[in-house]
Amino acid sequence: MPTPDPTRRAVVSTAGAALFIGACGLTIPARAQSLAPTPTMRGGANNYRPGAPIVKRIGGGGFWTTGTVRRAGDGAPLAGRRIQVWAHTTEGHERDARSHGATLTDADGVFRIEMPQIVPAFGQPHGHLAYDADYDNGGFETVFLRPVMARASDTSLHVEFVLRPT
Repeated sequence: MPTPDPTRRAVVSTAGAALFIGACGLTIPARAQSLAPTPTMRGGANNYRPGAPIVKRIGGGGFWTTGTVRRAGDGAPLAGRRIQVWAHTTEGHERDARSHGATLTDADGVFRIEMPQIVPAFGQPHGHLAYDADYDNGGFETVFLRPVMARASDTSLHVEFVLRPT
């Protein structure tokens, strides 16, 4: 039987929690690495409409924009956060009021909103999303995103927000 290397460390998963086993054989809880905040993307605020209404669906639907909202640092899910979505779609341009709507995150920090199919604008199929602290109960910095879809035929877009506390 080989002799254990006293400088080697092992990670053990126990009931979903990672434990580090050090050279002395003691176990200690693993520390989560700090989750960095999502930076605002260039062009994310283009055609933003402050205070777009909370809606069940934008237009006729058929395309899903989903995502999660978590707190920077510990990654805790953030419930009740207002996320605005807008895009150039089969039913309107991103500057049109009818192409804008907002939704709230659930208890797990998840949001989901249906909208018309996103189509290319300026050569790229892309959406716009915003967490606007001015239209929320505060505590976090505003973030604007402009994610580009892999293909114009994609029927969904998934986005992750990690918000920095103010």
